[in-house]
Amino acid sequence: MLNQKPVLIVEDNVYLALDLSCAVEDMCGRVVGPTRTAAEAIELLRSEPVAAAILDCQLADDELEPLAGRLAQLQVPFIIHTASHPPACIRANHPDIPVLFKPLQPSAVLAACWSRSPRPPSTVAPADRAERA
Repeated sequence: MLNQKPVLIVEDNVYLALDLSCAVEDMCGRVVGPTRTAAEAIELLRSEPVAAAILDCQLADDELEPLAGRLAQLQVPFIIHTASHPPACIRANHPDIPVLFKPLQPSAVLAACWSRSPRPPSTVAPADRAERA
């Protein structure tokens, strides 16, 4: 399964965040977050290693692009799990990022996240991130 790989969850709906968190733990992963805003998630990335991320695009701070850009820079695979179409800037800057529309079973969301990478997700340690920045 996930072998305690850390998965960042960025979701402002507490029920969906809980469902996704339970699915990560059921697959033997470690939840990072969940956070309600992109700013909180970016702050977590400074200190928490992350193997993958699941992002809602309708967040409390409406600032998904800086977070998506940071994840892409760190080469962390991520997906967008949303009830609406992502902003045009996300589609333009990250055209290969999968967009999964709610409602969807949390296990299907996780499966899509891992399928983004040709190899099992690896954890990027905070020290490694400084070198990539």
